[in-house]
Amino acid sequence: MKKYEIMYILKANLDDANRNELIGKLNDLLTVDGGTIDNVNEWGVRDLAYEINKEKKGYYVVVEATVSAPAVLDEFSRRAKLNTNVLRHIVVVK
Repeated sequence: MKKYEIMYILKANLDDANRNELIGKLNDLLTVDGGTIDNVNEWGVRDLAYEINKEKKGYYVVVEATVSAPAVLDEFSRRAKLNTNVLRHIVVVK
């Protein structure tokens, strides 16, 4: 199992309940097949360096996770791209 650092940016205008639900769903995708979430660091709302889909601010979340298989990350990326509330995401091997 490899360790990864995953950052994703959510729309800043989400209310707390919806944002927490979305963060939970995204993190649950990483724990499939025995993966673990080692650390979740929510940076909060920050200005974006450039507009993304006419959004000037975003809610930043950094997750450190141990993932069992690369297919789990593929599914995470696929669902993050499909969700309109996720502006950007990146996965880096730690």
